[in-house]
Amino acid sequence: MDKQELASLLKKLQTELESGQPVDEQLKQQLQTLDQDIQKVLAQGSPLTREADDATLEDRAQQIEARFAAEHPYLANTLRDVMDTLGKMGI
Repeated sequence: MDKQELASLLKKLQTELESGQPVDEQLKQQLQTLDQDIQKVLAQGSPLTREADDATLEDRAQQIEARFAAEHPYLANTLRDVMDTLGKMGI
């Protein structure tokens, strides 16, 4: 698994978001923040440091995936693929 595959999955998720049912603004913001944090991790080559009350990338991705499974099931599989790829990359 490499950065190129992850970037491809993130692009696929973005395309699915744009072509599917409307996603509420809170969920969109959570996804944008998650994407930005993933990009930072990839640029740094190491996981982000976090405050004690902040969730990890994996925790936040799981929370978003749970909402997708309930509200937008067509997006849940792609987000799971992103999460799996992050895990295989050690992020």
